[in-house]
Amino acid sequence: MVTEACKKNHITVNNQVAKASREVFPSDKITFRKDQITYIITVLDIPLNRVGAKLVDIYRKDETPAESFAHLELLKLSKEHYRKTGDGRPTKKDRRDLEGFGLDTTSEDETE
Repeated sequence: MVTEACKKNHITVNNQVAKASREVFPSDKITFRKDQITYIITVLDIPLNRVGAKLVDIYRKDETPAESFAHLELLKLSKEHYRKTGDGRPTKKDRRDLEGFGLDTTSEDETE
């Protein structure tokens, strides 16, 4: 996933477009865009070995502005305003039920 983002020039290190093989050093600023938020990460230190996901925060500092997350929440709320969850295109079963509903009616002239 990250290699793909690097190929598309979506990741920068110290305001320079980064390739997938780019080495990072302490105090480097990494900027990338994910889910309509531009994240800014500062590298604090490089671990000697691989570490678990819970320990990654020791080696980085997230400097993403809080306004970005608030903006994302507003986008989510605005989408719900225009279209409620569950509304939209009917499923195949719903369409069959709707088609069957119209076919059951008979005119009064035929019954007499």
